[in-house]
Amino acid sequence: MTGNSNLRGAGMALLAFATYAGSDAVVKWLGGHYSPFQLIFFSQLMAFPLVTLLMIRDRTDGNLRPRHPWWVSLRTAGMVFGGIASFYAFAVLPLTQTYAILFSMPIMITLLSIPVLGERVGLHRGAAIVVGLIGVLIVLRPGTGNIGLGHAAALFGAFGSALSSVVMRRIGQDERSSVMLVYPMLGNVLVMGAALPFVYRPMPLVHVGGLGAIALLTFLAMLFLVIAYRAGEAAVVAPMQYSQILWAVLYGHLFFHEGVDAATAIGSAVVIVSGLYIVLRESRGTTSDNRPVLTARARFATGIMPRVGALWPRKKAD
Repeated sequence: MTGNSNLRGAGMALLAFATYAGSDAVVKWLGGHYSPFQLIFFSQLMAFPLVTLLMIRDRTDGNLRPRHPWWVSLRTAGMVFGGIASFYAFAVLPLTQTYAILFSMPIMITLLSIPVLGERVGLHRGAAIVVGLIGVLIVLRPGTGNIGLGHAAALFGAFGSALSSVVMRRIGQDERSSVMLVYPMLGNVLVMGAALPFVYRPMPLVHVGGLGAIALLTFLAMLFLVIAYRAGEAAVVAPMQYSQILWAVLYGHLFFHEGVDAATAIGSAVVIVSGLYIVLRESRGTTSDNRPVLTARARFATGIMPRVGALWPRKKAD
C-alpha cells in the first residue's frame, strides 16, 4: 500500500478509537447507576437494527448453523462474559487503569495462540510477553491492598477478548460472517435477559439516551475501523488502539475527576511497548504464519457490536 493509504488508515483508526473511548466514557457514567447486565441488554437491543444491516450484506450461500459449533460456542462465551467483565471494570475503575489492563489483550492473544493455533513463540515475542506481564503487575501493584474485583474483571475482559480473537483466527475461514455476528448477539440476549429480572432498575429518559449513545458510538467506531483496515496495512492501523489511553486521561479528568498515578502511567507505558513490539514482530512475514494479533483487527470486546474481524472471516492474513 502507498504511504497516503497508510496515512488515511491511521487517521481513520485514530478517529475510530476516539469514538470507542467516548462510548466507554458513557459506559462508565451509566455503570455507576446500573448493572452491566442491564446496560448490555438494552444497548444490544438498540444495536440490533444496525448490526442487521451488516448481516444483510453477507451474500454467502448457506444457513446460520455453525460448521464448528463448539468453537463458535467458546467464542460466544468469551465475548459475552468478557463484555460483562469489561463493563464492570469501566464502572468501578479509573479509565486509565481499565485501559492499561485491557491493553494486555495482545499478550493474551499470543499466549492463547500457542495451544489453539499451534503458534510457536520465539525468544523475542516471549520476552515481550514477560515485559507486558510485568507492566500489568506494575498497574495492579500486588501486595498493596489496592487490588479489587474491578481489576480481576478487567483482566478477564482482556482474556475473553483474546479468546474470541484466537478462535476467530482458527475457524474464520470456514464460518460465515452472519454466524460470527449472530451467535454472540444471541448469547448476550439470553444471558443478560435471564439476569435482568434480578438487577433491573427503571431508567430516566436521559439514561436511555445514554444507552442509545453507546450503541451509536460503537457502531460508528466499528465502521471507521473497517474503513481504516481497508485503507491501511494492519501493522499501521493496529497500534492506533493505544491512543485510547490519551482519551482516558482526558475524559477521566474532565468528567470523573480522575488523576493518573505514577504506577498506572509506568505500567501502561510498559504494556503498550510490549504490545507494539508484538505487532512489529508479527508484521514480519517470517516470524509468524498465523499473525493472531494483527488479524484480530479490533480492540477488546465490550459485548455491544461485533468484533471487526468478524467482517473478514474468509480473508487471508494481510
